[in-house]
Amino acid sequence: MKEATPPQSNAPQPEAPNVYAKFETELQVRPDDIDMYRHVHSSRYMDYVLAARFDQMERCYKMPMREFEKRGFGWFMAATQMNFKRPLGLGDRFVVRTWIEKFTLIGVKVQFQIERAADGRLSCDGWFDYVMVSIETARAVRLPEDIRAKYAV
Repeated sequence: MKEATPPQSNAPQPEAPNVYAKFETELQVRPDDIDMYRHVHSSRYMDYVLAARFDQMERCYKMPMREFEKRGFGWFMAATQMNFKRPLGLGDRFVVRTWIEKFTLIGVKVQFQIERAADGRLSCDGWFDYVMVSIETARAVRLPEDIRAKYAV
């Protein structure tokens, strides 16, 4: 007796979301990060994510910023959202965790979390949309396939 095969559906199958590696960098609050309210100024959180990304580009993706520059590329921050949960204070050690949420034709959306190392409590999270630009023209360029492949870990 022959087993019945289920009918084939012509409906498009949902695409499985890509899951990219999360990387961590530990940093510490410096005296010049503190504002008049005696906690880290909101603008410093952006600096922390940028410092972590530079570290992770070299250490984790094995393609530091200077490699982009050699190829005539740079990154422009097109948009960001930062959600402040609880403050960091002077001397606090913290972990910046970042990961690529998605690639676009011309860039990436990077998610981040900043957690206090002492207790693992979330201080800030959000995302950055980065666009790859030509250093020569300052215009957006398509993300080269070899770079996309290198960062799609």
